[in-house]
Amino acid sequence: MKTNISAQNGANTETTVDPLEILGKLSSKPAVGSFPLHHFLSAPGNEDLRKFFFTSVKEKTLEGKRIAIIAADGFEEIELTGPAWYFRELGAQVDIVASKYKAAPPHLGLSIPEDMAKDHIMAIQYLQPVGWVKVDHTLDQIKVDDYDAIFIPGGAWNPDNLRYDKDVIKFVQDFNASGKLVSAICHATVVFISAEIIKGKKLTGYWNIQIDLENAGGIVSDVPVVVDGNMITSRHPIDIEHFSKAVEKWLIEN
Repeated sequence: MKTNISAQNGANTETTVDPLEILGKLSSKPAVGSFPLHHFLSAPGNEDLRKFFFTSVKEKTLEGKRIAIIAADGFEEIELTGPAWYFRELGAQVDIVASKYKAAPPHLGLSIPEDMAKDHIMAIQYLQPVGWVKVDHTLDQIKVDDYDAIFIPGGAWNPDNLRYDKDVIKFVQDFNASGKLVSAICHATVVFISAEIIKGKKLTGYWNIQIDLENAGGIVSDVPVVVDGNMITSRHPIDIEHFSKAVEKWLIEN
């Protein structure tokens, strides 16, 4: 179907456009990069990580410990589900915590399954949305005293959503001030930049943001995991084993 558009600018003109043609010019090819977990765990060089996930956990070293995973839409799936699985296997209580749901403004034209989005957050694998994880609590329902540690997974969208939320930033600041464990993996370390808690701290993060960490006053190392006081950080999904075991060790010793 074609549409007639009339415009008056000194003289009457009429242009006929084909909406499908315009939409075609505005749209890109429907091809999205993916990050299937079975490919990741089977990739050469990831044998130790595969063994980490496929070896049963025998000791409940974190029995009685409470960990809040703070996340938003766009978290990298394995960076949340991987450590969460390990901490739960060790006996910890692990809660998924998100900001209170706010519907997107209608003028944005977003198509989101609202019934799901109200109490779930969206997982991605690399750039592609793949599923939803149920939220246990919203941020307004918890307090610092409820948990022994907080953990923020990566994914490029998730930390960008979190760092814009003033309530998330305040909670991270208060948790850090308490001396309890604050931890992050991959892009999530940028939330600590916004919380202004990394100046003078040794840490790491995804390669693309290491310059941002340095500019914010952090002392950056390109290594799988860095522990500095009550802060633990890692770079990438390949570091999940190192990250998870560092969190376990810290919680046992503190």
